[in-house]
Amino acid sequence: MAQTASSVIDSPVKKSAINPIVIIGALFFIFGFVTWMNGTLIPYLKIACELTTKEAYFVTTAFYIAYVVMGIPAGKTIKKFGFKNGMAIGPFVMAIGALIFIPAAVTRTYSIFLIGLFVQGTGLTVLQTASNPYITILGPAETAAKRISIMGICNKVAGALAPVILGTVVLDNIDAITDKLKTLNATEKTLE
Repeated sequence: MAQTASSVIDSPVKKSAINPIVIIGALFFIFGFVTWMNGTLIPYLKIACELTTKEAYFVTTAFYIAYVVMGIPAGKTIKKFGFKNGMAIGPFVMAIGALIFIPAAVTRTYSIFLIGLFVQGTGLTVLQTASNPYITILGPAETAAKRISIMGICNKVAGALAPVILGTVVLDNIDAITDKLKTLNATEKTLE
């Protein structure tokens, strides 16, 4: 006898997968937010570190190069520790990258910002390497594409919100800061 849609949804396997799916949805939201925040950081870093346009756009390069460089090590990490542990390691590495922003912001040192972005990109590489295949095995194979699509929506919603939120918080008074920096000499800029 064929299963109805409601019997598939009400099955114990499906109910047990709801919590992990919601958690992974939150992780996909984080991926999107962190990834899209780079574009918002570009004008801020250009002003704060007095960068050229070329240097400012290297911000995204430092982040995305981590996917290329760390893809294979991330895969090996997941193979050794498993999906769930990989999904724990990834945010931990991302947090380290975020903490690197503190000394970078205090000293306004461009290279330290780039290191922080690379470390965040590394954490995201591990996290995505673990979570993308894991979401496909959390339910029937026939609905794996639907689950991936829903995760993509979580990612894109965060991507749409990141520039708005960060632009409001980080770049709120950027014109006044830019005007003030133009009037300061090198020593005063260091102290500012």
